[in-house]
Parts: sequence; structure tokens; C-alpha cells
Amino acid sequence: MTTTDPAATHATSTSTSASTSASATSTSASRGVTLVLLYVLAIAIALALSAALIAITGGPWRKVLTALLDGSFRRPGRWGDTLAESAPLLVVALGAIVSTRAGLVNIGQEGQLAVGAATATYVATHGGGPLVLLFALVAGVVGGAVWAGIAALLRYWRRVPEVITTLLLVFVASQGTGYLLTRTFLLLDDDPNKPNRVQTSAQVDADTRIGFIRVFGNEFPWSVVLAVVLAVVVAVMLSRSTWGFKLSVLGRNPRTAQRIGVPVVLAGAAALMISGAFAGLAGAAMLAAGTANYRYTPGFANNIGWEGLLVALVARNRPLVCIPVALVFGALRTGSGFLAATGVERSIVDVVRSLLVLALLVPPAVAAIQRRRVSPPPAPVATDEPVVAVAR
Repeated sequence: MTTTDPAATHATSTSTSASTSASATSTSASRGVTLVLLYVLAIAIALALSAALIAITGGPWRKVLTALLDGSFRRPGRWGDTLAESAPLLVVALGAIVSTRAGLVNIGQEGQLAVGAATATYVATHGGGPLVLLFALVAGVVGGAVWAGIAALLRYWRRVPEVITTLLLVFVASQGTGYLLTRTFLLLDDDPNKPNRVQTSAQVDADTRIGFIRVFGNEFPWSVVLAVVLAVVVAVMLSRSTWGFKLSVLGRNPRTAQRIGVPVVLAGAAALMISGAFAGLAGAAMLAAGTANYRYTPGFANNIGWEGLLVALVARNRPLVCIPVALVFGALRTGSGFLAATGVERSIVDVVRSLLVLALLVPPAVAAIQRRRVSPPPAPVATDEPVVAVAR
């Protein structure tokens, strides 16, 4: 009769677990090093291509990296501007993460930001004082949420993919907010002494603006602090709350979410509207922080919505990682403006910035492809049971 020593069995199990943990740690470290090398290589290639393009067009190609760094961080007062540019990018990215976690693809942040800024402008220009500032920010949140709610309604009522509706609503928002700037009872500045008043709203009063923090000769609005706090809150809510768990289950498998009691329609629509609310808040904060000289103008969003979505993609939908990524994208915006001041044509500057953004997107894509090759997703389980999305 053979007996098994429990102590030996426990020791063997412990040794196996330790070796497995060490192997996993080694693999994770290897992936991290590979990702860093990919970023370095991609950025180096992008800078080389940018220098070559500037040299071909007769520009100062040796100053590409220097101009970007001077314009974003090194020159006096520049890193304050970089932080100010990064704040709305971070807020938009957080909203994109919420909808993505629910399995919904919202790519209409540009339009939602514009609508949020327009509604905030209407409230802010019809009053004054800190309380009106609060109402304007709330109006921006509501405006962005309602605009995203249109896509949510079409998604769950008529089964129209939200990736299509949110994109098309960007163009509707652009034309709609442009119309608001043609009527004095809406957004048009009614002061006859203002130049180009057909294209701008009235200026937000001084006591309805977000204050600034001044540090070492740099200044940035309090919206930067708000954006970082929101990133922490979203990270905690998604990872530590019941709501975040239900949202993750909904994004992975709506049938399973329904079985555990998640109201599929309400949860999905709420996630999409929250995503729009974040974009609308970003637009309202931009207005109150001084964008376009505290006025709403055509093209007010200025690609913040699109680039905020890219921030979420580069950060791989991790809220806290979005903070440094948003800072990098903000640095590209301020640095590219400084590059244009060195004599490089504006169109070439746009190409340079696009190359650098592409360089930031390539490493996560390569890493995702490698992970999929190593551990392919499980095959779907065939079932005849229908999915009934019932709102509760």
C-alpha cells in the first residue's frame, strides 16, 4: 500500500505555483521591454520621416525635435499650455473608455464636445457669476449626453450601429452649431462693435470663467486638476465597483449580463450617454478656460474629440494610463504650433504631428496582435437561445 506524504505534496504544489508565478512575471517583463522598444523605434522612424519631409520642402529639418520640446516644455510658460491642452483630451478619453467597456464604439466625441460647448455658451452668456459657471458646466454635460443619447436610441430601438450614428452626428453637430451662430437669440454676438460677429458668440464674462493655477511662471486652468481627479474616479469605479463589473460583463457578453440581472438596454444606453457627457464637459471646460478667447466659434472642437479618442486607444482603455498619454498628445499640439513658428509650412506641421500620432498607435497594435497569436480568443459557443434585451 502506497502512502502520500502531505508535506511533500504541499511542497511540490508550492514549488509549481512559484515557478508558474515567476514565469508569468518574466513574460510580463519581457512584453513590457518589447513595448518600450517598439515605442522608441516607432518614434525614431516618425522623427526621421518628419525631418526628411521638412528637408525636402526646404525647412530647418535639424530643429524638428528641438522645436517640439521647446514648444511643449522647455520654453518659459510652455508646459502650462501643454497641461491646458491635455485636460480636455483626458476627459474625452475617459468617456471613450466607459462606452468601450460596455462594448459600444463611440467615435462621435467631436460632435458631442461641440454640442456641449454650445449649450454651455448659451447658459454662460445669459448670466454671470460662479454659480452660472457651474450651470454652464452642467449644461455642457447634458448637451453631450443628449447628443450621444440620439445614437443610443437608434442603437437599441432600430438596431443602427452606434459606430455609424455617432460618426454621422458629428457632421450634424457641426452644421447645427454653425446655425446657432447666425441668430442673436441663440448664440450670435449682438454687439455691433465686434468684428466678425457673424462667426462668434458673445464673450463669457470674467466671473464666469475657470480660474488659473500659477506655478514657476506657468499657468494652467483648474480644469487640469478636475481631469486628473476624474481619471482616478473612473479608474476606481470601473475596477472596484459593482457598476464597473456589470459594465465589463455587458461588454464581454450581453447574454451573460442579462442572466445576472443587468438591464442591457438601460446599462448600454447609459454608458453611451456618459461617454457623451464627458465629451460635453470637456467642451464646456474648454470654453470656460479660455479657448477661442472665451467665445464659441466654428471649429471650436479643433480635433480635441478625435485626438481624445486616440488617447484612449493608445492607453488601451486604462484610465490612469490616459494621464501621461494625454500629456504626450497635448505636448504634440503645443509643440507642433511652435514648430510652425520656426518657418515650417503649416500643412507640413500637420503631417509631422500625424506621423508622431501614428507612431504612438503602432506599438499597442503590434502588442495586441502578438497577444492574439499567443492566446487566441475562445471559439463562440453555439446556442439557439435568443438574447432578449429588456430594460429594467
